Amino acid sequence: MSVTQQPAPGSGPGPDAGGGDAAADQLRDRISADSLTTRRDYLRIVATVSGGLAVGGVAVASGILHRHGDSETMPEAKKVTDQLAPGESVAFRFPGDEDRALAIRLGDGSLVAYSAVCTHLACAVLWREDRGPEGELYCPCHEGVFDARTGEVTAGPPPRPLPRIFLTERSDGSVWAVATARSGEPAREALCRQFGDSQPETAQRLGCPGAARADESRRT
Repeated sequence: MSVTQQPAPGSGPGPDAGGGDAAADQLRDRISADSLTTRRDYLRIVATVSGGLAVGGVAVASGILHRHGDSETMPEAKKVTDQLAPGESVAFRFPGDEDRALAIRLGDGSLVAYSAVCTHLACAVLWREDRGPEGELYCPCHEGVFDARTGEVTAGPPPRPLPRIFLTERSDGSVWAVATARSGEPAREALCRQFGDSQPETAQRLGCPGAARADESRRT
């Protein structure tokens, strides 16, 4: 279940729509049913389906497009939600306002969060609680599926796992996003990359390479 509000059923176009428009409207209704997909996402998907597949694939593969977690600096912590119950998810933006993300509370209470941009052709990734014992992350454009606990690809064409977002839960139950990881990047490496310069004590506790020497040099 998503904590974001869903549109009411039956609000789509009437039966008199033209053939081409009807197909586009059906695609729009399918995608916009999830709160993660914005009007910009819909336009991107329609453009991709109508002939931009090759260009989009080359751009993603070559790294031309922005990838979640690319920043070398520590992002500012951002509140995701006041509360998140097991089986619920919430869409948010992190680390930047253009970076779509999704936080999920799994059935056992674990908190996970990932980029909500598919690593195949940048379509929106949706959360489906009813798929499997822990739910799944699903891209409707080309049937890509990601493991909800790890972000790894389990089906479809995506070439890489979803970039991870690190969350922390405060004593009042609020959930905050604090750091990111690139697709497939080990957690320790990602945290050291972002905390190393700005929080040397944290980096030292993590055992980041060079953290102790850097901290010592600051004291002398």
